[in-house]
Amino acid sequence: MPGRRSTSAPPPAPDTVGDVIRWAVFSCALVPVVLIWYGTSPAGAAGAALGLAGVTAACRYLLRRSERCAQRYGCDGEGSGVQRGGRHTRRQTPVD
Repeated sequence: MPGRRSTSAPPPAPDTVGDVIRWAVFSCALVPVVLIWYGTSPAGAAGAALGLAGVTAACRYLLRRSERCAQRYGCDGEGSGVQRGGRHTRRQTPVD
C-alpha cells in the first residue's frame, strides 16, 4: 500500500511547545491592533504588546527548560514519578 510507514521508524513527536509559542507571538501582534482599532492610545497598545512579549518570552524559556529536563531524566509523565499528589497510603495521625 502506498503511504504506509515503516514500523521501525517512530513518527516524529509534535512540537507542541513551538505551537504554543507561535500562537502567543500571533497574539502579541494581534492584541495591539485590536486595541488601537477600538480606540486605545498607541502608547497603551505598545505597552500591552511589550507586556505580552515579556510574558511570552518567560513562558517560552520555562517550557523549553522543562523539555530539556524531561529529556535529560527520561520523564515521559506516565509512571515516572512526575505527577505527585493523590492518596497517601500511610496514615498520619497527630500524637496525643
